[in-house]
Parts: sequence; C-alpha cells; structure tokens
Amino acid sequence: MILLTYHIAMKRNIILLICLILLPLQVMTLTAQERKMNMADYEKRKKEFVEKEAGLSKAEADKYFPLTNELTKKKFELHRIHREKVQRIKDNSNISEAEYRKLLDDDVELKMKEAALDKEYAPRFEKVLSPEKLYRAQQAERQFIQKEVTNFRSNSGRSRGR
Repeated sequence: MILLTYHIAMKRNIILLICLILLPLQVMTLTAQERKMNMADYEKRKKEFVEKEAGLSKAEADKYFPLTNELTKKKFELHRIHREKVQRIKDNSNISEAEYRKLLDDDVELKMKEAALDKEYAPRFEKVLSPEKLYRAQQAERQFIQKEVTNFRSNSGRSRGR
C-alpha cells in the first residue's frame, strides 16, 4: 500500500515538473493562439526587457540573443518530440505499467538531454558575456516569461468572464 501511494505521488510530482519545464515554451504558443499575439512583438519586448535588466550593450545583445534563441529552439524541438511520445501513449485508453515506466524514463531522458544542451552552450555563452551579465540576462528572461504568464492568465480570465 505504501509503495502504491509512493508511486502515485511520484507520478504527480513528475507531471508537475513536466508542466513547469514546458510552461515557458507553452506560454508563447498559448498566448499566440488565444490572443493572436504577434511573436515578433513578443520577441522584441523580451529582448528590450532583458537588455535593460541585464545591462547589456548593443554589441553584447547582438551576440547573446541569436545564441539563446538557437538554444531555445533546440529545447523546444526536444519537448515537441517528447509531447508526441506522451500523446501516443495517452491516446491508448488502457495504459500499462510498462508504458508508464516508459513515460517516466522518457521524462528523465528529456531532462538529461536538456542539461546536455545547457552544458554544451555554457562555454559559448561565456565567450559572449561575463558571468555576471550572463546570470542577469538569464534571470531577466525568466522574469519576463513569468510576467507574460501572469498577464496572460489575468487577460485570459477576463476574456472568459471569470
């Protein structure tokens, strides 16, 4: 009984972790779909916010943003492939323990591939920005995405009559 409870709790925790990982990527997609947001405008606002918050010069920004966009695209592709695998299993109404195990293994594999990408790109980022500015830029990106999620939720709630 304890093992079953632990197993259920682990599944719930993994699902929550996946949601947190996918949230930045999904916010762009959901916002674009629901509010017909212009992605070019989103990227422009993100760039301006990060430049200001991190104190990036034009030259630094011109080197940083292509690199971070390249990394984001690669991570997005990893998540797209993962979502397709998950969807194929979820489409099966009778999911076996082996399939659940495969989902858990795939989740771990996704995190490892993402970490490998981060490790691969770390030296490239360090050639572009000082450690302080890199840290500040990454924090600013997270802050911007959080702000966008909050704005999306409040605008979405109002448009649905909540």
